[in-house]
Amino acid sequence: MVITSKEGAFVSEPSKFRNWIEADPNAEFPAGACVYHECVLCVRVCCGIVQFAIPDTVNHVRFVRDLYELCSDVNTRYTVPVLWDTVKKTIVSNESADIVRMFNSSFSHLVSSALDLYPGDLREKIDEVNDWIYNDINNGVYKCGFASKQEAYDEAVANLFAGLDRVEALLSTQRFLMGDRLTESDLRLFATLIRFDEVYYVHFKTNKKRIEEYPNLSNIPQITDTVNMQHIKLHYYGSHTHLNSFGIVPVGPNADLLAKHDRARFPAANLPVQ
Repeated sequence: MVITSKEGAFVSEPSKFRNWIEADPNAEFPAGACVYHECVLCVRVCCGIVQFAIPDTVNHVRFVRDLYELCSDVNTRYTVPVLWDTVKKTIVSNESADIVRMFNSSFSHLVSSALDLYPGDLREKIDEVNDWIYNDINNGVYKCGFASKQEAYDEAVANLFAGLDRVEALLSTQRFLMGDRLTESDLRLFATLIRFDEVYYVHFKTNKKRIEEYPNLSNIPQITDTVNMQHIKLHYYGSHTHLNSFGIVPVGPNADLLAKHDRARFPAANLPVQ
C-alpha cells in the first residue's frame, strides 16, 4: 500500500526492525549468528562477505513475507533487505542504511577486506551527502512515481533532477562523491542510477532526462555482477498494479552495464581489486 499526504506527496514508512549486529560475542546480536541477509549486495561484494544470494536453507521459506510472519504478527510491509538471526529466529534489521554499515564494520573480524566504506574522518560529510541523495534521488524517484497530485509530482521531479545535476557537478571533477575514496554514498547512489533508465524513466515518469545523458554518472564495474536487470524490471513493473495494471514489462532500453567509461581519469585511492 502506498501512502500519500493530503497534498498528494509520497510518504515513506519507517523500517520496523532497527536492531544492530556487533562484533562483541556478548551482544544481543553477535556477528557470527546472522547468516540470512537479502540484498545490500554491493557492500557484500566490496567488503568480501559473500558475493551472491542463495536460496534460504535456514528456514526453508520461499518468500520474504514468510520471514516477517515467522517472527511477528504485527501488520507491516514486507520489505528487503532483511537481516535474519538464526539463533533468535527473528529479523535483526530491515533498514538498508543500517545493514550497509553493519556489513561494513561488524563482520571485519570474519573477512579479510581492508575497505572501509564509512571511515571516521569522512563520516560527517558522508552523512550530509547521504541525506540529500536519499531525499532528492533515492526516495525522490518514488516521490515522483507515487505522487497522487500534479503539484506533488512537479515538486518531486524538480528536486530529483536538481539532485542529479548536483551529483553530476561533483563527479565532473572527482572519481567519487568523497573525492578519491569509494564510500557508502557512492553505493547508495549507484542503486538508483542503475535502475533509472530501465525502470524509473518510464514507470515513475522521471522522463525529463536519462542517466546516459549525464557524462559523469556511469557505472562502477566492480559491482555490476550484483545487478539482475530482468529481475529488477519484473519486480517494478509487476508489483505496482496501480501504475501498471497489466504488468507489461518494456523491452528496452537494455543498457550495457559493462560499457567502457572514462572515470579512471580521476584517481581512486581504495577501489576494490577485481
